[in-house]
Amino acid sequence: MEGVTTPSMKGWGLTRSFGVGETRTFALRNVSVELYPGQLTLLMGPSGSGKSTLLAVLSGLLHPDSGSVLVNDKDLWAMTETQREAFRLQYFGFIFQGYNLFASLTAREQMEMILRWGCGAQPKEAREKTDEMLGMLGLSKKGHLRPLQLSGGEKQRVAIGRALIKQPSFVFADEPTAALDWKHGQHVIELLRAAAHDQGST
Repeated sequence: MEGVTTPSMKGWGLTRSFGVGETRTFALRNVSVELYPGQLTLLMGPSGSGKSTLLAVLSGLLHPDSGSVLVNDKDLWAMTETQREAFRLQYFGFIFQGYNLFASLTAREQMEMILRWGCGAQPKEAREKTDEMLGMLGLSKKGHLRPLQLSGGEKQRVAIGRALIKQPSFVFADEPTAALDWKHGQHVIELLRAAAHDQGST
């Protein structure tokens, strides 16, 4: 967005390691980053360079060994686990590398659940918003299917719809186009760009 100079999220001095003693490996070592509303930020690096770990730390899913994450001037890692869960529910959307869909729910139910239980939407509103999102993702005729009945690309699009449907302030996407062909990958990037530019999301 033009003229935006205040970051919506700041991480600084972030260190995260795995293992102990001689087997200890650093995924992050004193990493700092500033992210801004209305901007689509791309994180690039070779496999094993810490991209997923950084996303997990910034989004409140993985506690850093040291460092801080400020989200709209609130310290994410100073919150209790309950506070952090409520904060993530209200402000964050996630697109996971492994889809993380519920096996027993249809594509439609995966999205409606977010609106009904997470946002308190009425059934009619949840149904209408889900219809719109399924259409945007080219899944209008697939809403009744469960994950096992969907291709990898279709599952990824359901996961993307689930993340974007509540119009979150922050969207964290770990390789969101990895399972998609070029056409659908381009469409997903456009949806993420629109979430940033049109809704002021980060």
